[in-house]
Amino acid sequence: MVLTPMEKAAILVEALPYIRKFAGETVVIKYGGRAMVNDHLKQGVITDCILLKLVGIHPVLVHGGGSAIDEMLRRLGKSWEFVRGQRVTDEETMAIVEMVLAGKVNKEIVALINKLGGKGIGLSGKDGNLIEARKKVLIDEQGETVDLGYVGEITRVNPEIINTVLEKGYIPVVAPIGVGENGESYNINADYVAGELAAALGANKLVLLTDVEGILADREDPESLLSVVRVSEVPELIRRGVISGGMIPKVECCVQALEKGVGRTHIIDGRILHSILLEVFTDEGVGTMVIKE
Repeated sequence: MVLTPMEKAAILVEALPYIRKFAGETVVIKYGGRAMVNDHLKQGVITDCILLKLVGIHPVLVHGGGSAIDEMLRRLGKSWEFVRGQRVTDEETMAIVEMVLAGKVNKEIVALINKLGGKGIGLSGKDGNLIEARKKVLIDEQGETVDLGYVGEITRVNPEIINTVLEKGYIPVVAPIGVGENGESYNINADYVAGELAAALGANKLVLLTDVEGILADREDPESLLSVVRVSEVPELIRRGVISGGMIPKVECCVQALEKGVGRTHIIDGRILHSILLEVFTDEGVGTMVIKE
C-alpha cells in the first residue's frame, strides 16, 4: 500500500501528542516469538526501537530465545523436558542456555541494532549484578517439590547499569540470565525479567510481544479481542478459561508490574509489522492493555 503525502502527514500528526507525552520515559519490551525468527519482523521490531530512541523515548529490550536453545540442544544430542512451562535445566544445560542467550542471540540483536543505525549494547543479568536470583521452587499438583535445576526466580534487580547506558544513548538488550549469591547462573523466564526490570526502572510502559492477537474473549474468534483488561477482572477471566495456558504468566507479569508502579502494560501481536509503533503512537493501538482500575 502506497500512502499519499496527506496520509503520511496525518500519521505524523496523530503520533505527535504521544511523542510529546512519552518523551523521556522508559519502555521495556519483551522480545520473543515469531518476531525473533522472521527476518522481516526482526527488522520491524528493531526499527521501531531505534525510532523510539530518536524521538526521546528509552526502549529496553529483554529477549527470549527458546527456539535457539532447542536447536543447540538438538545439535549437541541432548534431550530436554518442560514441567509446567519451565525448562528443566541441569548444569550442562544451563551452560548451553547461557551460551545461546548471552553469547549468540543477544549479540545478534545488538548487531542488528547497530546495522540499522542505532546504538545497541548487550547485557545479561550477571552484568553489574543486574538480576540477582535464587533457585526456583516448584510444587506440583500432588504437593511434591519438583527440582527444575538451574531455573531461577528474581530476588532483586539493580538497574544502575541500565540507567547508565540509557543516558549514553544506547538501547540495552538484556538476556534473561540471573546470578546467584555464589555467582552461579540461573535461567529465568523472560516475561518475568521484563516485568521486574520495568518496575525497577520506573517504566511508563511494559510491552510483551506474543504470537497471538492479545487476550480473546473467545479463543476461536480473532475478532473477540479484549482491548482493555483491568487487574480486578483477571481472576474471573482465569477461572472462566479466557486467560489460560501460556497467557497466564504473561498476564500475571503485567499485574505484578502494575502493582509495582509501571504505568501501563500491553500484550501485543508481534506478528504484526511495526506493532510497537502502532501501540505507542496511535489512538487505537493493538493487542490488549492490562491496567489498574
